[in-house]
Amino acid sequence: MTSNPNKPSFNTDRSRLFKDRFAQFSITAGGIMVLIALLLIFFYLLYVVQPIFESAKVETRNSFTLSNAEQIVGLGVEEQTEVAFLLGKQGNVDFHSVEKATFGKKLASLPVTLDGGVSSFAKSAPFQGLYAYGLKNGAVMIVAPKFLVTFPNNTRKLTPRLDYPLGETPLVVDDEGAALTQFAFSHYEEKTAVVAQTADKRVVFSSFVAEENMFSGEVEWVVERTELDVDGRVDQLLMSPDTTRTFVRSANQIYVYDTRDPSEVELIQMLAANEENANLVSAQLLAGANSLMLANDNGEVSQWFEINTDEGREYQKIRAFETSKQSKLDIFTEFYRRTFFTTSSNGELGVYYTTSEAKLWQGKVSEGPIENFAIAPRSNAALILADNKLTVVEIHNEHPEVTWSALWQEVWYEGYPEPGYIWQSTSASDDFESKFSLVPISFGTLKAAMYAMLFAVPIALSAAIYTAYFMSGSLRKVVKPTVEIMEALPTVILGFLAGLWLAPLIEEHLPAIVGLLIMLPLGILATAFGWTKLPTSIRHRIPEGSHSILLIPVVLCIGWLAFAMSGVIEQWMFDGNVRQYLTNELGMTFDQRNSLVVGIAMGFAVIPTIFSIAEDAVFSVPKHLSNGSLALGATQWQTLVSVVLLTASPGIFSAVMMGLGRAVGETMIVLMATGNTPIMDWSIFQGMRTLAANIAVEMPESEVGSSHYRILFLAAFVLFIFTFIFNTIAEFVRQQLRDKYSSM
Repeated sequence: MTSNPNKPSFNTDRSRLFKDRFAQFSITAGGIMVLIALLLIFFYLLYVVQPIFESAKVETRNSFTLSNAEQIVGLGVEEQTEVAFLLGKQGNVDFHSVEKATFGKKLASLPVTLDGGVSSFAKSAPFQGLYAYGLKNGAVMIVAPKFLVTFPNNTRKLTPRLDYPLGETPLVVDDEGAALTQFAFSHYEEKTAVVAQTADKRVVFSSFVAEENMFSGEVEWVVERTELDVDGRVDQLLMSPDTTRTFVRSANQIYVYDTRDPSEVELIQMLAANEENANLVSAQLLAGANSLMLANDNGEVSQWFEINTDEGREYQKIRAFETSKQSKLDIFTEFYRRTFFTTSSNGELGVYYTTSEAKLWQGKVSEGPIENFAIAPRSNAALILADNKLTVVEIHNEHPEVTWSALWQEVWYEGYPEPGYIWQSTSASDDFESKFSLVPISFGTLKAAMYAMLFAVPIALSAAIYTAYFMSGSLRKVVKPTVEIMEALPTVILGFLAGLWLAPLIEEHLPAIVGLLIMLPLGILATAFGWTKLPTSIRHRIPEGSHSILLIPVVLCIGWLAFAMSGVIEQWMFDGNVRQYLTNELGMTFDQRNSLVVGIAMGFAVIPTIFSIAEDAVFSVPKHLSNGSLALGATQWQTLVSVVLLTASPGIFSAVMMGLGRAVGETMIVLMATGNTPIMDWSIFQGMRTLAANIAVEMPESEVGSSHYRILFLAAFVLFIFTFIFNTIAEFVRQQLRDKYSSM
């Protein structure tokens, strides 16, 4: 049998097979690489975020025995935790190495210059690094252990020394010369203040201000003294670092004095701080000195700080922590953060953080009672004096302020009248209480997206439906590419125009903007109604599908009329100042860069995305469906609503969700067109801060590896989850609509 040479051959060319397989492989590999890239982003974000949720750890480095442990009244360690210093009762300071190689080696013993016998001892706030001896003649000597860093032979060497920041002459606190049995002090700028109890049971407040003698150039102390009226015994004295508040613990009461003006010391509040069937055993000021920590013998440690009340600012109990039930319970605080430590008579150490209300760690570190405790300046180590030994412990507590509740629940911050969702990550103060609530910036993300979608969706879908279904083909070829070109406009340009041109325009002509929202729809409907009443001969002069051109002069006229009447309406209805009317009469705050500006600007950025996808979906509906509907007697509107839109609904829904995803992730427009205020208010006249804008603003200034840095990555992870959820829902709904209407 011979083959017919004229018969067509169905053998596939090998080169074409290769090209098809190569294309299939390339597309598959590209899709897999996209999925891998998304997974890598997901896991990298988790990798950066994960450390902030790690628990605190306390590990013993080493310990050495002290022969004079009962004589030690104060502890401290230098910043690198290489040398510890121990202050003795009689004014000697011993320096010991606490490095692993030379642990326990005594480096030096330096005497403190004292003029008289020692009767008491006190230390300042941790960050000040000052220690003081109270003398039997009514004076105090303030000393600061320091370290001279040198590099002989390129080797780092620490040389211990003692500084006297206020001079080597003691400050006379009690001019009657009575011994000081206990005292508290602080040195702030050029002022030093001391509150002390004397041997004859008086409580004296003394303020020392340094003034330079204009003739000799020597610094002289100007002293003011006041006796405090305390009813009962005095158990403990405290003073804020800025010397404005003095606290006297007497049994179960705390006397709070205003000591801003030494000549007019005023008792401003008395706190009954004990709980039922419990007694107050110790008190301490938290870092920043805004909070007072009080410990009871039932194991409860409570935090108190001033808030605004009807009677003025008063200390109130805010939160409480449960610790060991011990009669001896002492509180120690960090240098700058809101972490505090509790030590008890059974050798237990507790680590807590106030803002997040978290118990970070609790465990036994010694067999006997903890006699003294000192935290390192970097909060990464601590000294423990117990069992006649000095023990150095390593503390791993990098992110105590971050807990799930602190990120997503209301938190009562210092000085605030009530709990709230607050984002305020930085401040000029070292002891600033960071506020890391993700709720306001997540809320701002949804708020910005909502207002943008309210503006964009009606315009984009209406334009897409009209362009695809009603507009003539020649006009559609011009309109569709023109709208799609808008998508190429950089969002930074839109944000720039919104912030510098649109926001002032809306502020100046707010009645015109509100009027446009009402007059434009009504004007367009009135024009359409009037068009239907015109004679048929006139209406047929306009080509089919080109009627939208008639609306251009209508829109321009309505816009001109609204802006022309803006001043008249403002004068007539709002007494010439609409912003003042909103504030005084309606109680609404008006920010120049607000949600209305963001909604309009971001809406213009989102419209091309929604328009393009929705227009393609409507235009792609098979013509035989619409023609069949029209042939059965349905009108164009009935065909559009009952056939075309239902068939195109998967694509229309995808368009809306794509626009929502774009709005949620938008950065530059929100960054430039709003005040970036992380507030939770649905008002259209107030701004917001979004997740994306927050990351863009704060990432450059965050310290790598800090809590702030990692929380910004957590914000990026939340944004990633937002978009993932929206896209998943969109795909699920789109597939359901596609299955339902695919048979049409």
